[in-house]
Amino acid sequence: MLKAFRVTAILEGISYLALFGITMPLKYWAEIPGPNKVVGYAHGVLFIAFIALALIVCFQKKWGVKRFIIFGIASLLPFATFYVEEKYLRPAS
Repeated sequence: MLKAFRVTAILEGISYLALFGITMPLKYWAEIPGPNKVVGYAHGVLFIAFIALALIVCFQKKWGVKRFIIFGIASLLPFATFYVEEKYLRPAS
């Protein structure tokens, strides 16, 4: 389960950066809304998966509420899921 969480953390971070760095400028500056919709849906699914897997892994590893809150905050900040994967998830595997 931890490996799935690590992969999801990386993919969620990539989708977040793609959404804000590529598809939103395309939507608002170039008036091309299609990619934003697709990447937005993908990011939404990955965000929900990240939070669900964070909850599951925190229970399995008995990491506690503090670490789950750190994961939750990281899911809202650009580049933070990469930090979480490096600092918390990679050493645990």
